[in-house]
Amino acid sequence: MNSSEALAVEAGLDPVRLPAHVAVIMDGNGRWAKKRMLNRVKGHERGADTVRTVVRASRELGISFLTLYAFSTENWQRPETEVNALMMLLKRFLKSESQEMLENNIRLNAIGEIEKLPDSVSTLLEKTMQATQNNTGMVLNLALSYGARPEIVRMVRRLSAAVAAGDLFVENIDEEMVSAHLYTRNIPDPDLLIRTSGEMRISNFMLWQIAYSELYITKTLWPDFSRDEYVDILKEYQSRDRRFGKVKNA
Repeated sequence: MNSSEALAVEAGLDPVRLPAHVAVIMDGNGRWAKKRMLNRVKGHERGADTVRTVVRASRELGISFLTLYAFSTENWQRPETEVNALMMLLKRFLKSESQEMLENNIRLNAIGEIEKLPDSVSTLLEKTMQATQNNTGMVLNLALSYGARPEIVRMVRRLSAAVAAGDLFVENIDEEMVSAHLYTRNIPDPDLLIRTSGEMRISNFMLWQIAYSELYITKTLWPDFSRDEYVDILKEYQSRDRRFGKVKNA
């Protein structure tokens, strides 16, 4: 039994039945700050601490892929001061956590319209991804300037261009090919999708990939989300019967 399996067992989890891929819609930073009569940026700053907690817990317990919905395509419409603060926090996170990712065998990946990020952010992001590209312990996948509908449009355009060029026959397009032309082409679909803050919606996140993901909505605001609650959600996940539309054998 390796260290991750031992920690999972200690936490009351079955290491064999852990989700390979956990995706999280991190929501509630603004409301957390508002409840405390603080600037929204303070909520994002506190939320960054929670990111660190969940990344560490995932790595320690043996989760292979963790995707965090960090910044959506719609988030660009927020006030400029808030967007600038979020970009600054992202840079701070990349700088502060790069060494920990190296030490803990975590590979950083990013999905979304990365080209829309400020140059200073995209340069640091690319540098960190290159520095961690050979790590094999866990993939931390940041969804940045990401939207599922733009992702799907991008896929349709690429396949359509291949058809128009005569390089692809329409009848050869299948689910596997569609998946191969999404941002997540080298990442398995999420087994578990967690959304914090109690909002009952998907918010344009991984619409294709979560077709059979188990969903868990918690009313906890992201800055208050803890390792203990995360473990409890993983226990709940392990109690579920995933049939993928099939009937379980009698």
